[in-house]
Amino acid sequence: MISNIGVPGLILILVVALLLFGPSKLPELGRAVGRTLREFKESFSGADETRTDKPEKSSQEQSK
Repeated sequence: MISNIGVPGLILILVVALLLFGPSKLPELGRAVGRTLREFKESFSGADETRTDKPEKSSQEQSK
């Protein structure tokens, strides 16, 4: 879907964002989006790590 946008579409999106939020808010929005993507990526890769760990002890083994 994003590959169909092209350069003119990206320019149009940036101009609309600039008009809506103003030049002072765009860096803040960029940082917020970056943090959100980084946290999502970390949580997603963290889920993979928990699946590859050793399996937890069953409830019967814990009660011994």
